[in-house]
Amino acid sequence: MTWIATVPYSEATGRLKTLYDRVKGPDDNVDNIMMAHSLRPHSMEGHMHLYKYVLHHTGNKVPKWMLESLGVYVSLINRCAYCVEHHFQGLCRLLADDMRGDAIRTAFEAGRPEQAFDGAELEMCRYAAKLTTDPASVAEADVAALRAAGLDDGRILEVNQVVSYFCYANRTVLGLGVNTDGDVLGLSPNQSEDPDNWSHS
Repeated sequence: MTWIATVPYSEATGRLKTLYDRVKGPDDNVDNIMMAHSLRPHSMEGHMHLYKYVLHHTGNKVPKWMLESLGVYVSLINRCAYCVEHHFQGLCRLLADDMRGDAIRTAFEAGRPEQAFDGAELEMCRYAAKLTTDPASVAEADVAALRAAGLDDGRILEVNQVVSYFCYANRTVLGLGVNTDGDVLGLSPNQSEDPDNWSHS
């Protein structure tokens, strides 16, 4: 599951048990990325706040499927199979179109997002790739390109935060050897209208 010790749901007590109950899915399943925080529940709490507010909040204006797409792209670039598989399943569920999902993944795996996107969506992908691979090279011109493609500054901020979040999540997973053993792929905290509802479904 991970390279460090974790506390399973059945053995959790106190604050950890409370947090597990907030993030769990069917059959008391807790995603391994969350369980990796079990020795420091406060960091799990911080992770979930960030994840829920950045990706699953009604205040976002960029469509959730596009934010998930960016998460898959960033995770592919970072070679984080755990996040790719989880969020690709989530993307496909949001799209309700497996052919479209497969086309997006194929384009991302080839490093050619233009095969699946154009316009503002393509500019988001280009920004995501640059911020992930060479963040110090990102310049004001890259933000201007997003604006010229039709994104307002609030949407640009959303894109920036999703890319940044996935780089954090990828490094959490890769740095601790988190795998998908026992996970139910594609679950997410879908109650976007309630930012404090973290339950996975």
